Amino acid sequence: DQLTESGGDSVQSGGSLRLSCVASGFAFNLYAMGWFRRGPEKERELVAAISADGVMTYYAESVKGRFTISRDNGLNTLYLQMNTLERQDTALYSCARSGGPMYSLSHYSYQVSGPGTQVTVAS
Repeated sequence: DQLTESGGDSVQSGGSLRLSCVASGFAFNLYAMGWFRRGPEKERELVAAISADGVMTYYAESVKGRFTISRDNGLNTLYLQMNTLERQDTALYSCARSGGPMYSLSHYSYQVSGPGTQVTVAS
């Protein structure tokens, strides 16, 4: 079971980025997925999550209205569209697989994760 993220970059404040996460080795369409981030000297944070069928989504308050999580089950790919980026969004972003078709807000439910992709926002 493998997850591989891409799309991280250095951008100016107010800019946008789209992260991708390609899954392999398991039935992607059967699992809810989440995006996590860990910023400098910060704890790991669940940023967004999406159910296996893509109908239900969750966003942390800090990104609500600016980030959009989506998935393409035909391509085994998870996305995170990030708009109006702020300096505090600087972090290593990683995708992770939940334990079943509905997402959980507990970090312990996400047993498989990728190495991450770095997002740096300059003011």
